[in-house]
Amino acid sequence: MITPIPVPEPVPTGEALAQIVREKYGQAAKRAMAAEQASCCGSTSSCCGGAPSDGTVDPITSNLYLMSETAELPSGAVLASLGCGNPTALAELRAGETVLDLGSGGGIDVLLSARRVGPTGKAYGLDMTDEMLDLANRNQREAGITNVEFLKGRIEAIPLPDASVDVIISNCVINLSGDKAAVLAE
Repeated sequence: MITPIPVPEPVPTGEALAQIVREKYGQAAKRAMAAEQASCCGSTSSCCGGAPSDGTVDPITSNLYLMSETAELPSGAVLASLGCGNPTALAELRAGETVLDLGSGGGIDVLLSARRVGPTGKAYGLDMTDEMLDLANRNQREAGITNVEFLKGRIEAIPLPDASVDVIISNCVINLSGDKAAVLAE
């Protein structure tokens, strides 16, 4: 007897995929805000920087940022960091440049970039999740960084004029798009 091979469920695409991403990251923003209110990062526990909820340290996503980078950031920006790298460590940002973070979440990379481009530069964060945008704007106000703007939109259709930024960064977000060709064309 031959055992039939199970047919995998189709992978969501388009708006269905975007809705799944929006829901997951909206929940993540709410968890980060709740953890911030519980003063998680006021301790030396490993809850900061994306550690799993069981208290173990994830060797891939922990220690992505130097303590000197995050020490002056709001804990909500650090807690909401869900990326898999540190694009600000690799980007050669210069004073006066304009940088755009695709899928900016709670704003950690935008806030760090804004410091590097200085007061004559600008850092934009683009996210499609209302909860993340609320958190990012709160983090910006708390940090007192004024050369930052968070925009609502999708990375497949960036709501900025063409050729208006010098550097584009993204921290493990392009992989979540159902239309990577559109992202890269942008």
